[in-house]
Formats: sequence, structure tokens, C-alpha cells
Amino acid sequence: MTALDDLVRPGRYPRASRYDPAWLVGLDMGPNPLWLLEDLARDLDLRPGMRVLDLGSGKGATSVFLAREYGVEVVAADWWIPAEDAAAVFTRSGVADQVTAVRAEAHALPFETESFDAIISIDAFEYFGTADTYLPYLTHFLRPGGQLGVATPAMTREVRELGAIPPHIKRVVGWEAIAWHTADWWRFHWEITELVDVTSARLQDDAWKDWQLWARACAEHHSDGVKNHRPVIDMLAEDRGRYLSFALLTARKR
Repeated sequence: MTALDDLVRPGRYPRASRYDPAWLVGLDMGPNPLWLLEDLARDLDLRPGMRVLDLGSGKGATSVFLAREYGVEVVAADWWIPAEDAAAVFTRSGVADQVTAVRAEAHALPFETESFDAIISIDAFEYFGTADTYLPYLTHFLRPGGQLGVATPAMTREVRELGAIPPHIKRVVGWEAIAWHTADWWRFHWEITELVDVTSARLQDDAWKDWQLWARACAEHHSDGVKNHRPVIDMLAEDRGRYLSFALLTARKR
């Protein structure tokens, strides 16, 4: 049995388990995006025909999943991945008629006001969404009643409360861990704006285990995977969920 086999977990992630693990690992840019999205989507109401912005869509796995599993029309926006590269993934996956790739920076989105029914961001929001002014900017693109869903690396306690980034996390993540907040921090951060009603703010169950399974599969699959993923595997083995998790957050625009 290989580490890739561990990525097929129909009891926990029935939708994601229908996808070829090797295909998904080939699009690796962080923790398993389909597991995060499938868990997050349980707190959302996604319906066929909705227009959804996949913000920080990476190489496109989450956009493929949204189109196939929920029948929505997706705009896949990412700054680091060229739009033509993402579009090629959508064509090969048979969803090019549902997904449009756009290269866009999160603070300069080229969209019309109130043009999306939902905005979803998987393992990307921590890079731009912690600023006090970002949610007011982002909700500008949501229709009234539109949904926001975010899965982002989280801490079980705030770094400010701890007084320092725990050493085993700092060695791997560095100062970026100060943007990894608790679910309660995110709830307050959004609700204080009075722009949205937070419908769910939770830490993912056993997030560190999911992350470690994924890192092991990537280490096994890629030629340089051991070098790139061993620090993360060791960090998670030392942490065992004491501090590290993922926050799953959903809200509706007022």
C-alpha cells in the first residue's frame, strides 16, 4: 500500500475520493485542497448555475471540483499561476465550458460589483485576507445574500496569546505563522464589520492528520518530494494537533 492509497478516504471525503490521487498530487501547492473544500462546502449552499469566484485557485484542482461536484460556473483567479496553465488543466478535465481562468492579484480584482453568488478561497486567504480592510473590499464583489467560504491554516491559540511562534512551527513556517489565526479570531474579524453574518467558524477535525497524509503522499510521488515535504511532516508529527489546524469559515453578505 502506497501513501497515495491513503488519499482515497470515501468514509470521510466521498466526493474527493472519486478523483485520481496522482492527478491531485500533480497539482500540489499545499495541503490537500479537495479535502478542505469538501469539508467547507458542507457549511455552504452551492447550487447549479451559481457564479463562484475561486480566489487563489492555484493550479486549478478546486475549480475543477466546484464545477464537477456542484454544477457552478467558476472564475478561477490566481496571481502565481499563469491563466493559460490553469486553462489547460480545465480543458483536460472537461470543465473548460464551466471554468474561466483569470490571472489577478487579490487586491486588484477585475470584476464587476456584486457579480458573484459565492466567493471561495482554499489555503490562500492567509496571504491577503487578514487586513482589516480586506473583507469590506471583497464583499464589494458579492451579491446581497451571497456566500463567502474560506479554508485557511489556523492555530488553536493565538500567537499573541502564546507570546511567540512555537519553535517547531517557526522552523518551517517562519513569521508567516502570525497570520494563522483561530476560528474565533476570524469570526470576530468578520462580524465586527457588520457586512456579513458568519454562519460557521470551526476548526477542522484532525486537520493535522489530513495534512500529514497529504505531505507523505507528495513526498513519495515527487522526485524531490522528501526534501520539500519532510520538514512539514516532522512539524506535524511533533505538533499532533496541539497548535496546528485549519479554520473553516462561512458567511453571508447582509
